[in-house]
Amino acid sequence: MNNILLQKVIKVKAASRLLVKSDTAKKNNALALIATEIQSRRGDLRKANSIDLQNGREKGLSEAFLDRLELTDKRIDGMIKALHDVIALKDPVGEIIGMNTVPSGLRIGQMRMPLGVIAIIFESRPNVCIEVASLTIKSANGVILRGGSDAINSNLELTRIIKSGLKKAGLPEFAVDIVEDTDRESVKELLRMRDYIDVVIPRGGLNLIRFVEENSLIPVIRHDQGICHVFVDEYADLDMALKIAYNAKVQRPAVCNAMETLLVHEKIASGFLPRMKSEYDKVKVELRGCDKTLKILKDIKPATEEDWKTEYLDLILSIRIVDSLDEAIEHINTYSSHHSDAIVTENYTNSQQFLIEVDSAACFVNASTRFTDGNEFGLGAEMGISNQKLHVRGPMGLRELTSAKYIVLGNGQIRT
Repeated sequence: MNNILLQKVIKVKAASRLLVKSDTAKKNNALALIATEIQSRRGDLRKANSIDLQNGREKGLSEAFLDRLELTDKRIDGMIKALHDVIALKDPVGEIIGMNTVPSGLRIGQMRMPLGVIAIIFESRPNVCIEVASLTIKSANGVILRGGSDAINSNLELTRIIKSGLKKAGLPEFAVDIVEDTDRESVKELLRMRDYIDVVIPRGGLNLIRFVEENSLIPVIRHDQGICHVFVDEYADLDMALKIAYNAKVQRPAVCNAMETLLVHEKIASGFLPRMKSEYDKVKVELRGCDKTLKILKDIKPATEEDWKTEYLDLILSIRIVDSLDEAIEHINTYSSHHSDAIVTENYTNSQQFLIEVDSAACFVNASTRFTDGNEFGLGAEMGISNQKLHVRGPMGLRELTSAKYIVLGNGQIRT
């Protein structure tokens, strides 16, 4: 076993036990100091990020990948805002719920407490470091960060900033630490450390998710791929549908809540699809369609079975014409990654059927899938978006970083 990595994780575990003793004010102060550090060290952060971007260009990374990697001033401002948003949230640690008195006279309830130590394994987005640290510090969890090699310089600088803020606040700086080794073997090592790590959260592509699930001895909450759909119903406001379908694909195509497949009811397809294509053509979206779609949009590529299963993370979109809401729901439940799916409709009954029958973590009516995000949902930030059903589904925020233990209050009772 890698002794350097082991000692690092042991320190994180020890720090988490100190962090749980800290009150809300002290944790909030640490987050505020981290925000101040980001602002004062913005130049250092941009410099570190520029090295990653240059290395990425030399490696031939796609523009979509480089977009995920880049820390613009707007995104740095977003990290600072996320820290202040989490400060404003209610601290879940110590919350007592469901307190009842049973026939023996015992008062029994549950208290929310941190999960312990979390290992988060992610790929290209360095701002994940701040989102994760803000939530784990506030929820009194220790965290070990393991980012991808393409963002290593940015991640290291952000971790230094976080540690500085923790230290200035009088909290253990090892409550947040990073694995500097970006070799795949370091991930395997982490996944075996079940005596020190309580949960693993992978955020990245399908290969990373599968690797973690297949090798982990520790419970996994997966942030899986986002094969997201928008269904334009026969009762849709077509102007609204144009805006939603454009935003869901184009606003930021390289993220997990971007639309990958557009479903269109056959009754409105001939009027809607040419208008939609005209908008997509302006930003060079590559379209791939089913046989029915090809009869309307004659100059696009045919979609294959594999297209329905693909997370493009790019300006590529598959289109299918369906003859009913039932067929749209069947398609989504067959090919979706159970992340985020939307219907555009003015029909209340259809909207309710969609919400009930689509098996996804987030279902939207008349809104873009791009809203599936911890900050947009009022969570301040997120650890990731869980596609599974246990122990959390959808954006994972502060409350989801705690579990409830039973507390039992008596006055001398014994069991007979």
